[in-house]
Amino acid sequence: MSKKAEILNVPIDAITMKEAIRKVTSFVEGDTLKKVYTPNPEIVMLAQENKELDRIVKEADLVVPDGIGLIIASKLKSKGLIERVTGVDLMHHLLLYCASNHKSIYIMGGKPGVAEMAVTNIAAKYKGINIAGFRDGYYKQEETESVINDINQSGADVLFVCLGAPRQEIWIDKHKDQLKCKVAMGVGGSVDIHAGTAKRAPEIYQKMGMEWFYRLAKEPWRFKRMLVLPKFLIKFILKG
Repeated sequence: MSKKAEILNVPIDAITMKEAIRKVTSFVEGDTLKKVYTPNPEIVMLAQENKELDRIVKEADLVVPDGIGLIIASKLKSKGLIERVTGVDLMHHLLLYCASNHKSIYIMGGKPGVAEMAVTNIAAKYKGINIAGFRDGYYKQEETESVINDINQSGADVLFVCLGAPRQEIWIDKHKDQLKCKVAMGVGGSVDIHAGTAKRAPEIYQKMGMEWFYRLAKEPWRFKRMLVLPKFLIKFILKG
């Protein structure tokens, strides 16, 4: 069992990418549903006010530090987080595992057409992977049961939920007792990256933990949303 780092009372697994890969692939071979979340400082801040989200994250089977702000905060007070474990990279390694071990995936979320493009590209990139199904995230509330039935009947081992945080975490938690897959992982905008409708920052930005800066330069309207990082760090320094 990995050590937990408490960041503003939100438990994050103090784990390396290699350890996270080992853990999440072991989940695929298990018998019960495991919930995997990939929070950043924005989600940690939301959890301060949203008690439901706070509970959901605390009940997860694996919570990896996606945002560089979490690593910075951890270092400031020696909380123990080792390295950034991004959702998109963990998803990549899980897809590699599924392709090599005859496991199936289902992608749910994104705008109409995006999930379909994503699975088409995934099938081409990860040779031998079994695409059990896909569904966009724009369905009516009364269609939820039909969506869950489709996921279950597909026989998918891994479900990638791409509804954006915190909606995807809330969705997974709400339906955890109905889902028959082995892993349900919230991966947000990763579906857009696999679909080709969005691009990751160049590798140099990734290594420097500056993907947020690259996105801000490309999409300056994100400025208000980006303000959460300094607010998070100030709150963490004062309250830890």
